[in-house]
Amino acid sequence: MTVLLYLIPIAILLGLVGLGAFLWSLKSGQFEDLDGAAERILFDDEEEEVREPEKAKRERRD
Repeated sequence: MTVLLYLIPIAILLGLVGLGAFLWSLKSGQFEDLDGAAERILFDDEEEEVREPEKAKRERRD
């Protein structure tokens, strides 16, 4: 029974730490663009892929 005297405050403290981390993430904008990263992975930067070989060819010529 005396273990509860230690476990309850520890559980409350961990809950407050978790709540604080969640509120901090809300204020810092972590949840602003939920779909952006999911959509960004689908689209490659094809222009960069095309430019890289061309840039390498130019450097070889010089």
